[in-house]
Amino acid sequence: MTQPALTIASLLSDPRLVKAVTNWLKGERYRLEDLGSSPDPVEELLRRRDAFDVVLLQQGVTQPEAIESMRSQGVLLPAVVVGEVSGRVDYHDAEVHLPQDQLEQIVYSLDAAVSRFLRMGLSVGRDGTEGSSGGATPLSWRLPNRLQGRLGYLGVFYKRDPSLFLRNLPEGDRLELLRSLERGYRDLLISYFRDPAAANQAIESFVHSAFFCDLPVNKVVEIHVDLMDAFWKQLRLEGHKNDFLQDYRLALLDVLAHLCEMYRRSIPPDTPLELPPPEGVAS
Repeated sequence: MTQPALTIASLLSDPRLVKAVTNWLKGERYRLEDLGSSPDPVEELLRRRDAFDVVLLQQGVTQPEAIESMRSQGVLLPAVVVGEVSGRVDYHDAEVHLPQDQLEQIVYSLDAAVSRFLRMGLSVGRDGTEGSSGGATPLSWRLPNRLQGRLGYLGVFYKRDPSLFLRNLPEGDRLELLRSLERGYRDLLISYFRDPAAANQAIESFVHSAFFCDLPVNKVVEIHVDLMDAFWKQLRLEGHKNDFLQDYRLALLDVLAHLCEMYRRSIPPDTPLELPPPEGVAS
């Protein structure tokens, strides 16, 4: 069944980013509204808060004071932050980060942002406080409740769209997405031992896209092996030791563990298990 469209408030200021994002948000699944060209994008977002489901931010563009104004007024939206994966939190703990060279994954990042936000929104208490961000959300504006009702929320995760699965994409889009995923996996490998916070954010970004595009596990392993082989050849060519590369098996195990957890959480908690009848009892 076709899912309702997501209305996205874009606070991107770079016209090239806006053009690239618009190009990847094809079809009727997403409605992108460009607020970044407004005199005061955040004020426009606050004024029309009920019109949007997701916000698209550009790292380093929206001033911290404006972000704090959104939080202080209880305006917490699912968010995708376009920019460097550094481990820093720009808006709230459920935000999803996407590097500029991986915009091919934008549709999956948007779905991931909604699913993470809904999961986080389950902790909103009757007093209006939100457990993950520590901010206050007025009782009159409960976005998680609105999203759950409008988007057909099921279980813990927002439902995946099979039309966006890797195997169902046109060949050109499929190849571009795979190259984008390879760049994302390379980012997490580079930061894995050097910067744990950035690595965790890169792992989340990669795993969310892998989950929502239904990337086969054997393809994840293939990406890892191919990159390790490329690193090994480069180090050998430069005359450096390369035996430490075997330690990066931990990164692969980490990614697969996160991906398995995503699938586990995607199963509604009240799904009945069909057990065989006891021996001797007719079914």
